[in-house]
Amino acid sequence: MTEKRSVLGRGLGALIDDANLKPEASINEIDISLIETNPFQPRSHFDQEALDELAASIKQIGIIQPITVRKIADRKYQLIAGERRLRASVIAGLTRIPAYVRTADDQSMLELALVENIQREDLDPIEVAISYQRLIDECKLTQENMSDRVGKKRSTIANYLRLLKLPADIQLGLRTAKLSMGHARSLINIEDPAIQLVIYQKILDSNLSVRKIEELVRQIQTESKPVVKEKPVISVEHGQLQEQLKRYFQVGVQFNRNIKGKGKIVLTFNSDEELEKILGKLDRLKV
Repeated sequence: MTEKRSVLGRGLGALIDDANLKPEASINEIDISLIETNPFQPRSHFDQEALDELAASIKQIGIIQPITVRKIADRKYQLIAGERRLRASVIAGLTRIPAYVRTADDQSMLELALVENIQREDLDPIEVAISYQRLIDECKLTQENMSDRVGKKRSTIANYLRLLKLPADIQLGLRTAKLSMGHARSLINIEDPAIQLVIYQKILDSNLSVRKIEELVRQIQTESKPVVKEKPVISVEHGQLQEQLKRYFQVGVQFNRNIKGKGKIVLTFNSDEELEKILGKLDRLKV
């Protein structure tokens, strides 16, 4: 595990080597028109303002870090990593771009794209969660495998995966930064999606802090706990009394008494005849 985490610390180049991608050459200048985007790219949103800023930087000083591609046909390449740099280069008006050319199969492409995506700092929590889930579903990685691969604790991975159980509106709120990861982790502890949505709306309306939401969730959990009824306390003497009443009235008798001493005796009947029998006996007792 230590060895793999140190690999991650050396950057994307080490990641690519660790994914069994073989280099064909050093850095090449490739015509941008010959490069197609990565079909396994898990990222769906690229901030336009950030792209424009990167394009302005590329115009001034060029590409600092080459992109990575694989050759899929004669004079045809497919992007492995670096889509932001590729998009910004197009905006900057470049026609050629420096690139590492690697050999990779589809499975390695997908895994590398997902792992690289997770390492980015500007991803929203749902993008990270989806990437983790795809590594499980499509790359057949366990949470333990992923922990080694991306250098994250298993508990961290599990917390991200739990976000995908939240209602779609709350997931969208996470993606658009309307609420934080801390808010979402508190909401996960509530099982009822309807209550989750009510609290989410309160967060939006009142700008509630994470601590306030944690308190609210604890309050809801306490109130929703089932009420434990006090078990009846019947002594031997009271049990004998219950049996005597059953024999005398010849009907069912319920004898209930709580720990504070309060209770009740209930005579049950199943027909008018049994009721008349009870009333007759009570009449003889002059009750």
